[in-house]
Amino acid sequence: MSKRLEGKVAFITGAARGQGRSHALRLAAEGADIIAVDICRDIPSNPYPLSSREDLAETERLVKELGQRIVARQADVRERSELLKTVEEGITAFGRLDIVIANAGICPMPFKREPALMDFFDAVDVDFTGVLNTIAAALPHLGEQSSIVITGSTAGLMEGTTDNGPGGPGGSGYAWAKKALVGFTEKLALLSAPQSIRVNCIHPTNCNTDLLNHELIYRTFRPDLENPTREDALPAFHMFQAMPIPYVEPSDISNLVLFLVTDEARYITGQNIRVDAGSLLRWPNGPQG
Repeated sequence: MSKRLEGKVAFITGAARGQGRSHALRLAAEGADIIAVDICRDIPSNPYPLSSREDLAETERLVKELGQRIVARQADVRERSELLKTVEEGITAFGRLDIVIANAGICPMPFKREPALMDFFDAVDVDFTGVLNTIAAALPHLGEQSSIVITGSTAGLMEGTTDNGPGGPGGSGYAWAKKALVGFTEKLALLSAPQSIRVNCIHPTNCNTDLLNHELIYRTFRPDLENPTREDALPAFHMFQAMPIPYVEPSDISNLVLFLVTDEARYITGQNIRVDAGSLLRWPNGPQG
């Protein structure tokens, strides 16, 4: 039985770890070659460490272990020129591009430091402009039946989560960017439909990645404790979802990514799909009991 993505090439941002690495491995397991980028350095406003070169090297190793080829490069999605260069290297190596996963994102909420107005711009630059740059760099190389998948956020769509007072300008920027991706997805899908290029956006709830698993997030969920641990915060993670889970796994998102980029979804475009265990239904305008 042939692999569903045999002979295809996927360009993935934020691929060094978390959801991005999960997507790279899921698509590689189905036969895709990978063009992978990540920033591999910190952004000062972001409260948790971002990926490292070692993380990206590990993604590269794991893709090769699956028997697929990979071009892995350090690049910042805020810099379109860096993405253009990486895509060109990937095209040189593989000769084509079929799939784009615009996944890179940050959530620069201030937590224990003073909020700064530039936090808003850092969030928008990565979470919205970074998506535009990713797609713009790839678009000239996409042909019929290509697929673009964007990473949104269910929390970003909820009033009173990241855009509340404690979230500061960075949390507001995150929410604005993720909400803006809804309309962007629909507009780009309409414009690219005559070329048979599909565009969809996935909105995960809390996902078991580095964004969720760090001490500042634990303090946000357990402000009653001075130094809460992951075990302390875990029960509070359930507050977002209608289903009795603390979070979804990166593989849960990758399963949908895989479906959307295969021919099985050949007429699915312009969709904003939540993988959120019912969180937006439970929390449409604030926390519910």
